[in-house]
Amino acid sequence: MTTITFDTLAYSKKLKAVGVPPEQADVQAEALAEIIDEKLATKRDLKELEARLTYKLTLRLGSMVVASSMATISILGFLIKFWH
Repeated sequence: MTTITFDTLAYSKKLKAVGVPPEQADVQAEALAEIIDEKLATKRDLKELEARLTYKLTLRLGSMVVASSMATISILGFLIKFWH
C-alpha cells in the first residue's frame, strides 16, 4: 500500500490555533496520521486492485466459456450419434 503524506505538525498547529489544548492537538494529529496510514487507500492502490480483479474475472469468464463450449460439443456429439 502506498503511503499518504499527512503533515501532523501543520494539523496540530491548526487545532491549537482554534483553542484545542496542545497535548490533545498533538495526540489527535498522531491518531489521524495512523488512521490515514493504515486504512486509507490511494488511487494507485485502487488501480492495482482493479487490475487484479479484472485479470481474475477474465480468467474465470474464459474458463466458463471453454466449459460451456465443451458441454455444447458433447451434447451435439450425443445428438448426432443418437439420430444416426
